[in-house]
Amino acid sequence: MQPSRSAIVIGSGFGGLALAIRLQSAGIATTIVEARDRPGGRAYVWKQDGYTFDAGPTVITDPACLEELWALSGSRMADDVTLLPVHPFYRLLWNDGTVFDYSNDDQELNAEIAKLDPADVAGYARFLEYSKGVYEEGYLKLGAVPFLDFTSMLKAAPALARHQAWRSVYSMVSSFVQNDKLRQALSFHSLLVGGNPMKISSIYALIHRLEKLGGVWFAKGGTNALVNGMIALFERLGGKLLLGEKVTRISHEGQRVTGVVTATGKVLHADMVASNGDLVHSYGLIEGSGYAAGKVRSLRRKRFSPSLFVVHFGLKGTYPGVAHHSILFSDRYGPLLDDIYKKGRLAEDPSLYLHHPSATDPDMAPEGKSTFYALAPVPHMGTAPVDWAQEGERYRKVVLDRVRDLLIPDLYEQLDTCFHYTPQDFSDDLGAHLGSAFSLEPVLTQSAWFRGHNRDDHFPNLYFVGAGTHPGAGIPGVVGSAKATASLIV
Repeated sequence: MQPSRSAIVIGSGFGGLALAIRLQSAGIATTIVEARDRPGGRAYVWKQDGYTFDAGPTVITDPACLEELWALSGSRMADDVTLLPVHPFYRLLWNDGTVFDYSNDDQELNAEIAKLDPADVAGYARFLEYSKGVYEEGYLKLGAVPFLDFTSMLKAAPALARHQAWRSVYSMVSSFVQNDKLRQALSFHSLLVGGNPMKISSIYALIHRLEKLGGVWFAKGGTNALVNGMIALFERLGGKLLLGEKVTRISHEGQRVTGVVTATGKVLHADMVASNGDLVHSYGLIEGSGYAAGKVRSLRRKRFSPSLFVVHFGLKGTYPGVAHHSILFSDRYGPLLDDIYKKGRLAEDPSLYLHHPSATDPDMAPEGKSTFYALAPVPHMGTAPVDWAQEGERYRKVVLDRVRDLLIPDLYEQLDTCFHYTPQDFSDDLGAHLGSAFSLEPVLTQSAWFRGHNRDDHFPNLYFVGAGTHPGAGIPGVVGSAKATASLIV
């Protein structure tokens, strides 16, 4: 029998967990090394005053890509995780009082569109056909393909060209529908994976098809319950999880990596190493390598996605009129995006994503109370060098005021507990370059082969997984990147 191979996975975000499960399922002895006290990466969790606060991500689409991880070993995801449907998918609100519920119920959605502009119902149907096409080409065919050379990019180019991938999501949406609010409603999704709707490739319109086919879900107990379910599966398969072990060095000899060293002095060896960490940070761990130093310099010249400012809060009382997922739009859709992506301005009128998990799962809050978080996309620290220790308290009020004004008038009277998470925290806790919440900005010139490669070009036993690799951020994206990386190893 061939001796068992061994692997170390740095980081336990969704990408790292999915890769570790795939490797362990294939008989590769895998150890996950996690710096924090809990697994999850960006899907961390806080328990405070009886509330459960998910760090995010909180929108679960394409549950089939997750179920596949359990099926590798003949088990069922339902044995470890309960997914609850969310309806509507999102409730969109504007300052003038307009409310739009977005779901995959054709009759309900067409009625919502008709309220904005009856003429756009037919245009939306044509947009869905376009979304179906880019879903089949960009997600089904290419979503789990490792782009290791430029030739593979050229092979994909004709299909991308047929779907006008050089155009932005917003531009493509605008070619189908005329109402400005509907254009916002059909393009904002790319912000949830770090992309500017005005710049990100129209391929990302595939998200609509993804949601229509698979729905939008929430894990009972919170997103971190899904993380815990994945850990349970991994450990049943024989995998090993090390918590509180921050990797300080990736060791190497010649052109092969040999393992990792942690801050506590632990030295671990393996046949291969895979990083679910930030790309810049990960290459910075390879000391004494001119190649790695050059990669760090090259990566720093790339464009990175914005960061996030997140306010977690618990309220006394329940709010059945507030949807599970709400989007609160600023009046300045395009100009606000310019502030975030180009000008580095901290907006006083931010658009917000409001998460209200206790609407679906009351156990996320103490009895008779409600759990929320309000998330504002903000510039990363490279374009807006804000002192968040000073600015955090003030900006928290800006965010909460928006929620109060549009949705919950008595918010401050009912406020029970509250804390916030800043771009500086993304940098400190997750090693995120410039505090970016989504790694490389998903523009066309930083996609597929132009993105982080799933296998390193110099160290053949060094692998990468997660938001900085193809296909990008979001749960389906990083789970797809794990499938691509595992295909190179297994």
